[in-house]
Amino acid sequence: MYQNDERIVLTLDAGGTNFVFSAMQACEHIVEPLRLAAVTDDVERCLRTLAEGFREISKRLPKAASAISFAFPGPADYESGIIGDAPNFPAFRGGVALGPYLEAEFGVPVYINNDGHLFAYGEALAGMLPQINAEIKSAGGKRVFRNLIGITIGTGFGGGIVIDGCLLRGDNGVGADMYLLRGKDNPQIMAEESVSIRAVKRFYAEQSGDNTPLEPKDIFDIAEGVRAGNREAAAESFAKVGRAAGDAVGRAVNLVDGVVVVGGGVAGAAKYIIPAMVEELRSEVETLSGVKFSCVVPEVFNLYDDKHRKMFLQERDEMISVPLIGGEVLYKSHKKIGVGVSTLGTSQAIALGAYTFALAQLDKR
Repeated sequence: MYQNDERIVLTLDAGGTNFVFSAMQACEHIVEPLRLAAVTDDVERCLRTLAEGFREISKRLPKAASAISFAFPGPADYESGIIGDAPNFPAFRGGVALGPYLEAEFGVPVYINNDGHLFAYGEALAGMLPQINAEIKSAGGKRVFRNLIGITIGTGFGGGIVIDGCLLRGDNGVGADMYLLRGKDNPQIMAEESVSIRAVKRFYAEQSGDNTPLEPKDIFDIAEGVRAGNREAAAESFAKVGRAAGDAVGRAVNLVDGVVVVGGGVAGAAKYIIPAMVEELRSEVETLSGVKFSCVVPEVFNLYDDKHRKMFLQERDEMISVPLIGGEVLYKSHKKIGVGVSTLGTSQAIALGAYTFALAQLDKR
């Protein structure tokens, strides 16, 4: 979308450990990223660190930046650039006008968003969505997908929704906050407890009886047979995350009707997670009288699997005649969506999301 745009946008990956500053032009990083230690408990030092990082990156640019755009942990009033009571950033308790501060310091518009939102936006504009549409066109199909649901599975369960190129931010800045959906196995427990790093650890301990402190990468290696442990329990721990994610995503699919892309730190175990998600999305619900329905209307395909991907790309739509007056029209009789994993990588998708969001907002001015 902006591959040939000459404007430069300053970006930031704001983690609890490090602040990583960069700049993008024409959808590419154009400087070596600058990494500074994150400051989470002192608002003045945090603001000075952020300003220092953006100033240092600005010195390396061939021309002045047009905007600053990045993700920052919530809750927040993103539209106003105010960060609230973020759990990992106690310095911002009570609300800090981060966006207005940076605008005053640098004299350019500042856009702050939720990382899950920007992940989805990046995938919709420069990642999975255009890739899928290009593959459909290459296969001779006419279908064009315009809507995307993005989820990130990591420390928490993040989400974002893009509808026909527009990011759903919500009237309160909390659109697509999927982590608060009710859990699959216990409706009183939030979905994030079953769709996160801590869920993988807990599921493996429960399934294997092994309480050794392990990270998801360790559990994945056990599932792959390259580390000692209970392989069946390891694979099942990721599958349980997938089924829980599929249950949550299914509710979004019925409202949005779009393809689904998965990112985040746990997405490296996609070979176990995606099939379980698709299995859940293909499950059934029924009426009190016993009539069964698929839990989502479209047929769901696993885009991580070559056979499923090939089936997804095949068009089953048909031409039907117009009654009484003759002629034919295309009937999109085959309703379908796909579930895949980010090929951009989560960090790159977020950066592209931040970059393209800023330019889209500048173009609206």
